[in-house]
Amino acid sequence: MTKERSVWSREIPFRVDIAGIIEIMGTSLYSRMDTPIRELIQNAHDAVIRRRHCDLEFQGRIDIRQDAEQGTLTISDDGIGLSPEEAEKYLGTLGAGITGLLKGSAAADSDVPLSGDSADLIGQFGIGLFSAFLLADFLRVESRREDAAEGVCWEAGPGTEICLSASERTTPGTTVILHLKPRFRVYSESADLLEQVIREYADFLTIPIFVNDAAARTNVINVAWFEATPDPEEVELALAGYFEESPLEVIPVRMETPLSIAGALYVSPERTPGFSEEATVAVTVRRMVISRRITDLLPAWGTFFRGVLELTDGTPTASREDLVRDERFEMLRQTLEEYLFRHLELLAEVQPSRLEAIVSWHRYHFAAAAQHEERLRHLLRRVYRFQTTQGPLLISEILERSEADPLVESEADFVVWYHADRRQERCLDELFAGISIPCVHACRSFEEALLASMLADEDSDEIELRPATPSSANFAASVLGMSTPESPGDEWNVFFRECNAQIQVAALDSGLPVLAFLNDRFELFRTFDELRREGDIPAGFQRLIDSHFRSLPTGRNEVVLNSNHRVVQRALQQGPRSPLSSVLRVLVMHALHAAGAARSQRAAAVQTEDLDWIADALWGTSGQQPSEE
Repeated sequence: MTKERSVWSREIPFRVDIAGIIEIMGTSLYSRMDTPIRELIQNAHDAVIRRRHCDLEFQGRIDIRQDAEQGTLTISDDGIGLSPEEAEKYLGTLGAGITGLLKGSAAADSDVPLSGDSADLIGQFGIGLFSAFLLADFLRVESRREDAAEGVCWEAGPGTEICLSASERTTPGTTVILHLKPRFRVYSESADLLEQVIREYADFLTIPIFVNDAAARTNVINVAWFEATPDPEEVELALAGYFEESPLEVIPVRMETPLSIAGALYVSPERTPGFSEEATVAVTVRRMVISRRITDLLPAWGTFFRGVLELTDGTPTASREDLVRDERFEMLRQTLEEYLFRHLELLAEVQPSRLEAIVSWHRYHFAAAAQHEERLRHLLRRVYRFQTTQGPLLISEILERSEADPLVESEADFVVWYHADRRQERCLDELFAGISIPCVHACRSFEEALLASMLADEDSDEIELRPATPSSANFAASVLGMSTPESPGDEWNVFFRECNAQIQVAALDSGLPVLAFLNDRFELFRTFDELRREGDIPAGFQRLIDSHFRSLPTGRNEVVLNSNHRVVQRALQQGPRSPLSSVLRVLVMHALHAAGAARSQRAAAVQTEDLDWIADALWGTSGQQPSEE
């Protein structure tokens, strides 16, 4: 017999676990436990603003009082207040804030009349009062609207029941009393801690906040960067005090189109190598601090920018601790990037030395960022000086002095010589000292890539960038003034094998018997190879290293033997079995070592053998000829 399936349905109300909601707010929505104080200040602020809209002569204030004995924190305002109907409808409904209704279309559907408008209001989501349960286990709200017949008292604990009753309050405004949980009673005891929270979030609110009935307000309200016509010196001093560092350059920001932005940015003196830091800015919305470290708003190339911005068009997140990354945020980001570019470009026009000082201070940041920002490279062309064998030069000055010799160059009109190994600076300074062509010391972070990018921006096939080594085309003729390098022969190559270098012979004008040129990629490869043999490199990292060197061959260090030098001439004539061959090998190893090349244990042993062989030959003592292996 088949059992018939029952068919039924019924409607049930949503059940809300208030304690669970509060736990979610505390662990997922807010990152700081003092956030409820900020939320209640925002509510008080909006109440005062709404009353100002109704009474243009009204000023308003917010009072916060501590009672250590009772363990309470009281936040009061003399704003517009609540009627009993408003208290019943909105204070007991999570997500139905009055400010949010005023800002949105829901206000038109409300059966409770609301006074005021949305201009200058901060709140939006209707969760501010409920956030107080993070700190308190019991709330009491007393409020009265000016046009209401009576005041209202709203009381609630951690459960779902709310008690509404008549209040004897006679003046307009609202008072919220938090009966703090034992672990948060410090907010009822420490005035310093409370004032710190107020300054963190509400320092710039236009409504004064007083703590414990003090004569002086806690928040500063007015700061130089928010003035309609800010004084540059006052803005600089205000930024220095707020961020506790001296700005290198102050950039006032004030615009109404395409977006409303006010405040000031500045160039920080903090120099963090590389790009480990992000550009950050303190953001306020209607003067309430959203966060002091908003990221992604300033361009990634400007990691040294800091500042404070009032973003009326910004959209705070539900926690009001950040901005929503929406289309408006992207518009703000693009607008600020354009503003910063224009400021720096104007500096390049009217005060190039000032911009050059900023670029010199943050040269590693600029050099790295400019590789990916063509507009930034065009800016740096006017102020970024590369170190060269002829001193610091702009890219335009380098090109002016790098015109190719038509007798040796058939295709390139300009040849820019460079090297990327700091150990070779002194040697190359000496080599290029007698000629008019500079060599760029591109051995500081990112400069090799920046130099290549700047030359590529010239959009010309007639400019070549070449490393300053004998293996580069025409380096021998253009720079060294030497004949075409040749191999010394297989027997000599075997003899010099322990030197770990490519040995060549050429006639040089230089009086030196040997010239050594390091290949930085070869030296880097040798370092990693040594670590690999010792087992110190993780397998994943080793695969990355292997892939890198497969895609770009390492090359080798290079040594040129000067055939015009008498010692070299005689050694080459006598062959690799003569005492002079050991002298020549010692000279080669010394030149490589002086240039900064690493010396293996086997190379050191061979050098010792060479010196012993030379000593025996000089003193006539019979001895074994050093190994050619």
